Amino acid sequence: MMAASYQPEDIAAVTALTRAAGTSFYRGMTVLSAPRRVAMYGVYAFCRVVDDIADDDGVSADARIMALDQWRQRIAALYQGEAEEPTTRVLRTAIARHGLAQEDFIAIIDGMAMDIAAPIMAPDEATLDLYCDRVASAVGRLSIRIFGEPTEAGRRVAYHLGRALQLTNILRDLGEDAQRQRLYLPRELLNAYHVPFEPHAALAHPDLPLVLSTLGDRAARHFDQAAQAMAACDERAMRPARLMAASYRPLLEIMRARGFSAPTERPSLPLWRKLGLAAQLWLLADRRAEPL
Repeated sequence: MMAASYQPEDIAAVTALTRAAGTSFYRGMTVLSAPRRVAMYGVYAFCRVVDDIADDDGVSADARIMALDQWRQRIAALYQGEAEEPTTRVLRTAIARHGLAQEDFIAIIDGMAMDIAAPIMAPDEATLDLYCDRVASAVGRLSIRIFGEPTEAGRRVAYHLGRALQLTNILRDLGEDAQRQRLYLPRELLNAYHVPFEPHAALAHPDLPLVLSTLGDRAARHFDQAAQAMAACDERAMRPARLMAASYRPLLEIMRARGFSAPTERPSLPLWRKLGLAAQLWLLADRRAEPL
C-alpha cells in the first residue's frame, strides 16, 4: 500500500469533525507535526463515528450492530487499499505511513458492540478489563505508532494509559451512565462491599465510595506505570501522551481527595490548571512545516 498524501478536502473533513466534538483532543494534538496530527484526527473521526453508532438509543440494537458490521467491512477494505469517504481515505494514508494494525481498529468496534448487546451492568473484572482494552488501550496502540513510538515501551504506555484514562472516565461519568442503565464498576468490588448492581441503587449506597476508592487507586497505579513506560520512550513522541495524562490525572485526584463522596458530581479542572495546560500546548506545539 503506497503512502499517498492526504488530500485537502479530507483533511478539512476530519479536522472539522474533531473540532466540532468540543473536546480537548483537538487542541491537544497541536503538539504533533501536521501529518501526524491529521492521522490522529482520522483515528478520532473513526472512533467518534462508531461511538455515535453504539450510543444512538433511537435506533434498534440490530440496526446498530449492522452499522458496526459495515465498519468492520470498511476496515477490511482499507487493508486492501480501498476507501470511500474522507475518514477512510485519511486512515488509508495513515495506515500506510505508520503501520497501524487492523486488529486495533476491529478491537475498537468490538468495544462499541459491547455497549449495544445489553447495557453493561456490573461486569466481572475480566470483562471490564477487556472493555478498557478495546475502547481505550486499542486507541492508544494506534496512537503511539502515529506519535512515532512503535516499540514495546510504547505498547506499555498504550496499555496502562488507556486503562488509566478509561477508569477515570468511568469514575467521572457514574451519574450519566446510570441514566442509561449502565454501571461499569466490577461486580467483584461491588460484592465485596455489598453494593447492589442496579445503577441507581448503587449510587445511593453508603459504601459505594469504598468501591470507587479502590478503583481510583487502580487507575492511579496505571497512571504511574504509564509514566514509567514513557520514560523509556522518545521524549518528543510522548508529548501528546504526557499532556493527556496531565489533563486526566488531576480529575482523578480531585475525586480521590473528596473521598468519592459525591459520585454523581463530575469534577472539573480549576481555571489555573486549564491555563497551565493551554500554555503547555502553546509551548510544545510542533510548528515544523512538513508535507502532508
